[in-house]
Amino acid sequence: MKYYSLNHNTPKVSFSEAVVRGLAPDKGLYFPESITPLDSEFIKNIERYSNEEIAFQAIRQFVGDEIAEQELRRIVAETINFDFPLVEVEKDVYSLELFHGPTLAFKDVGARFMARCLGAFSKFEQKKVTVLVATSGDTGGAVANGFLGVKGVDVVILYPSGKVSDIQEKQLTTLGQNISALEVKGTFDDCQRMVKTAFLDEEVNQVINLTSANSINVARWLPQMFYYFFAYKELKNKSKKVVFSVPSGNYGNICAGMVAAKLGLPIHHFVASTNANKVVPEYLQTGTYEPRESVATISNAMDVGDPSNFVRIQEIYGKQIENLKAHLTGYSFTDEQTRAVIKETKDQINYLLDPHGAVAYLGLKKELDLKSDFQGVFLETAHPCKFLDVMESITGEKVLIPEELASVMCLKKNSLRIDNQYEELKGFLTKKTQQIVV
Repeated sequence: MKYYSLNHNTPKVSFSEAVVRGLAPDKGLYFPESITPLDSEFIKNIERYSNEEIAFQAIRQFVGDEIAEQELRRIVAETINFDFPLVEVEKDVYSLELFHGPTLAFKDVGARFMARCLGAFSKFEQKKVTVLVATSGDTGGAVANGFLGVKGVDVVILYPSGKVSDIQEKQLTTLGQNISALEVKGTFDDCQRMVKTAFLDEEVNQVINLTSANSINVARWLPQMFYYFFAYKELKNKSKKVVFSVPSGNYGNICAGMVAAKLGLPIHHFVASTNANKVVPEYLQTGTYEPRESVATISNAMDVGDPSNFVRIQEIYGKQIENLKAHLTGYSFTDEQTRAVIKETKDQINYLLDPHGAVAYLGLKKELDLKSDFQGVFLETAHPCKFLDVMESITGEKVLIPEELASVMCLKKNSLRIDNQYEELKGFLTKKTQQIVV
């Protein structure tokens, strides 16, 4: 399998090269040169297969022969060694709970897969890699946990000061070892801009082997398609058309679902459910794509004003907006609507939505009003306990914190505050390199 830049101004590369580079030299995101559908009989009989076999069959063409089959099977098994329950919350409405991994967030899948791929690339035994990543919430904790102690890999995480929850901050600032956290005085978009600038800085890249663990990286992005297969496997009625509603910030998650559909998974429609950061829903309505400064909301992981992965979605649908609109609907919801539906679902059906799953639930319900003959799945992407202040103010009840997170809250935060200027990041990276050399 080869990968090409979506800016089409650099040579194609292998899977390992795409993972190591993260971003192509021409600033484009990497995209697989082909997506070959899985055997239709495999999809038809999917309930006969284990999750490990399903995930292996889904990912193998994208890795090619760069990782031996036995090793890839081990990586896949270790990546998904936790539950992905599909919970029916009401008739024809299912919650796909993606918060049963080690950091209680959907990003555990991509982070664990990527970390293990890097560990399998023998070239890294000679040269240390620095994983540079920006986070608006759960990416940081998932990456920190996934890469903790990985030999030959340093991790530098940028996050916006005061714009992630206390638990999310603790998860990425308390581990130590090979994990460094930079608290940026700005927004997630500032963090993402600084990371992208570092990848394009020739001076930095001459002395540091940089890669990214954001969803711009193919090894972080692609394995997210696994749980769409797992959800379909668990549906009771596979004869009824399915729509997936995804809480969308950087659009990597929903884009991975679209790859699953290209592989033959019978997903009939997608809903991009968002908060006040509604660049994509407005594009689907007007045909004009206008990135803007992000707006802070209670569903902070979706506070993205210029979603990186949307260009991949456009590529999947041939850059034809009418083709895209036939498969994707976008809805935006306010914090007030989000709070109201959290309270309503807790009181009426005793199901607790987190602020991101709540937005996805709202989007799904709105779409099902138009598609009464469909069944729907919305993605619950993080455990409600990660947003304690918000949740408890809405429900008036204490949210139980799982033991693994309760222990993290007792640890001391260790981060470095920097301004939202690239030179601050560059100074940290080059100083860190000098320390390593010494």
